[in-house]
Amino acid sequence: MPAREPPKRRSRAAEARPYHHGDLRRVLIDAALQLAAEGGDVSVREAARRAAVSPGAPFRHFPNRDALMAAVAGEAQRRFRAEIDTALAQTPPAEPLVRLRAFGLAYLRWAMRNPAHFEIISTGRYFAHGSSPELTRDNAELIALTERMLGEAAERGLLRQGELKPIQIAARALVYGFARMNLDGHFPRWGVEEGEIEKMAEAVIDVFIAGIAKPKRGG
Repeated sequence: MPAREPPKRRSRAAEARPYHHGDLRRVLIDAALQLAAEGGDVSVREAARRAAVSPGAPFRHFPNRDALMAAVAGEAQRRFRAEIDTALAQTPPAEPLVRLRAFGLAYLRWAMRNPAHFEIISTGRYFAHGSSPELTRDNAELIALTERMLGEAAERGLLRQGELKPIQIAARALVYGFARMNLDGHFPRWGVEEGEIEKMAEAVIDVFIAGIAKPKRGG
């Protein structure tokens, strides 16, 4: 019988278990978001550690922390827009103040249910927002959307006053301020318990809409 060949020795590279994540970029974004939600320092290397990959692997996707956080913010913004679009799709196109109310409620519900995402896209704590063309473009679209809704309301004579910019900024200040109060834990001292915050958000939006709307005749 011919002598049996000794079994070939597998190289270390062959023995190493390959990384099987189908989307490393997605895994790293999720890891960075988790770190941000925990209040920890976010870095590419720490995201790699959390994702259980080699320290050098993420740099093929994100050369630095700003690039990683811009991607996290972009994902947050996409989810935020989906929330807004879903809410507006359920409102009558010819009712601009109803749509403005739906916009505000969608903003607040999303911010309250996704506090880490809200923190990332609403503050400059994690990266310079102006460095992300995607965020800049999307924010401009949302501002333009509120301008259109208020403009339509003004054309139909639904508003108490004709100057729209103060109303637009007041609307932004209202939802942003409410979301920050929730994120910073202020509501208990105002007598609003955890389970009542979304209901209070709706009441606050209704007060705002009533304040800018022209009273209906005979009402």
